[in-house]
Amino acid sequence: MKNVIEVTNGSVPETMETFKAILAEPEKMFEMLRVDLSKAAERAVSKLIELELTGFLGRETYEGKSRGNKNYRNGSYQRTYTAKGLGTLRIEVKRDRRGKFNSKLIKRYDRYDKALAGDMLAMFLGGMSTRNINMFSSQLLGRKISAAEVSSINKEVSGAIESWRTRPLNDARIKYIIVDGVNFSMRAGKHIVKAPMLIVIGVTYDNQRMFLNIQQGDKEKASTWREMFRDMKHVRGLNKDDIQLGIMDGLTGLEKVFEEEFPNAKTQRCTVHVTRNVLTKVPRSLQEETGDKLRDIFYAPNRKKAIENYKTFVNEYRETIPSAVDCLSRSIKSCLTFFSFPEHEWVSLRTTNAIERVNKEFKRRTKPMEILAGENSAYLLLCFVAYKMELGWKCMPFGNKSNLPVLRQFTQNA
Repeated sequence: MKNVIEVTNGSVPETMETFKAILAEPEKMFEMLRVDLSKAAERAVSKLIELELTGFLGRETYEGKSRGNKNYRNGSYQRTYTAKGLGTLRIEVKRDRRGKFNSKLIKRYDRYDKALAGDMLAMFLGGMSTRNINMFSSQLLGRKISAAEVSSINKEVSGAIESWRTRPLNDARIKYIIVDGVNFSMRAGKHIVKAPMLIVIGVTYDNQRMFLNIQQGDKEKASTWREMFRDMKHVRGLNKDDIQLGIMDGLTGLEKVFEEEFPNAKTQRCTVHVTRNVLTKVPRSLQEETGDKLRDIFYAPNRKKAIENYKTFVNEYRETIPSAVDCLSRSIKSCLTFFSFPEHEWVSLRTTNAIERVNKEFKRRTKPMEILAGENSAYLLLCFVAYKMELGWKCMPFGNKSNLPVLRQFTQNA
């Protein structure tokens, strides 16, 4: 049977014969069309490259060699090229005797068109692992894509992503900094390791949030945070005098480092982390009761009432659960720093929930991947997710919870 495209332009009997064959198996119609389109594309591209060679040599196939030009045609070879919607094409490429001809239509080392590369990148950034892309690419894209090819495409955009991640901060007037870390499984050589990512979010004076840094490093080491803070200040231009507050959990040495690097700023200990730490030292039978009393402290209407509730907590539990009282007492001062700031921001300043939501979104996106293939892949994916979240924050000023459903919908659909 002739191909569908030729027959539909042919005589009525031929057209009817093809139509009956398709009608018997209608589900194969588009499969037949794809094959026909691919073959037509192969012929068209092969012809265009032949015309390109003609222009390169300066004469048609039937014309003889000129004295000034001793180069001439020298057969052809077949190569494959994958085009979006057409699958893998087998293209006949004409050669010249001296081997100087290189097609500009399809370059020598190109294996797929840019649209296809964009699709692969979108799948990776959408959370598909390189293994799954390799598994499904043949059906979805018309060609099996190797993990190495996905990695190669990722490298092409990693420069732009890195520029965003390390962008200058000279013009960013930041008043609050929120810091935390999150662990991901990452491939390092032949081993799988837990890789902590350090995340820093800034809040500007016009209440817009932005990512100040995403960086691999040991979140338990104060020296790692110091190095990152100094990079933000001395290399990227963050003005330390603008910073009023740092919100963080009780990571070893972090508060001390922050106060040294930003001497004009205060520190706010995450009340959620402190509550968890205190409750781990409380018998299960008392956890609900003590949890309510801790909320009375952190959600008091003012600092005076919070301190009164704290003293009541100490007096009531000093004898029965002294370890819990000691745990709270060590953190109480920095837990109540938020009272020094505008009341409408208290709900956002009490905790590092902003980063907790970021961490949750990161993990949701990376869960299908199970393992991040190295530091570059981690940066690429995490920065993409962060960038999308930052766009969502533009319609949700810091301290304003009314647009939370909008942000959730934005990030879930990103």
